[in-house]
Amino acid sequence: MKKIISKIIMAVVAVVMMSSLSSCNYNSLVEKQQSVDQAWAQVENQYQRRADLIPNLVNTVKGYSTHESETLQKVTEARAKATSITIDADNLNEETLAKFQQAQGELSQALKSLLAVTEAYPDLKANENFMNLQTQLEGTENRISTERMRYTEAVKEYNTSIKKFPTMIYAGWFGFKEKPQFKAEAGAEKAPEVKF
Repeated sequence: MKKIISKIIMAVVAVVMMSSLSSCNYNSLVEKQQSVDQAWAQVENQYQRRADLIPNLVNTVKGYSTHESETLQKVTEARAKATSITIDADNLNEETLAKFQQAQGELSQALKSLLAVTEAYPDLKANENFMNLQTQLEGTENRISTERMRYTEAVKEYNTSIKKFPTMIYAGWFGFKEKPQFKAEAGAEKAPEVKF
C-alpha cells in the first residue's frame, strides 16, 4: 500500500512540476511575443511618419519644378502603394514582410530620385521649408533604421526561445510560430561606386 501511495505522490509531484514549467515557459514566450509585436508597431510608426512627410515635400518641390512631374508622380504612387500595405503583428510572416519591405524599398528609391532632381534647383535647395522637410526625412530614415534593428533583436530573442528545448514543446502546444526578419535590399552587398 505504501508503494502505491508513494507512486501516486511522485506522479502528482511530476505533474505539478511539468505544469509549473510549462506555465513559466508560456509566460516567457508571451512576453517575448509582445516585445516583437511592440517592436513591429514602432517600425510601422516610423514608416508612417515618413509617408506623412512626403506630401509636404512633393508640394514644396512642385512649386519650384514644373519639369519634374514624372518624378513627382512616381513618388506619389510609391507612397500610395507603401501605405496601402499594412500588416497586423499576428499576420506577420515571410511573405507579408517581403511585400511590405518591397513597397517601402520602392518608396525609398522614388524619394532618392526626387532628392537627386532637386539638386538642379538652387532656389529650392535654399528654401527653408524644403530644408526643414529634408532634415525631418533624414531623421525619420535614421529612426526607421533604429526601429528595424530593435525589431530584429526582439525577433531573434523570440525565435531562439521557441527553438530551445524544452520550450519548443510548449511553443508547439500553444501555437507560437517563428517570426520573420527583415532581409537586406537587393544589391546591398555591393559598395556604391564613387566617382570624382
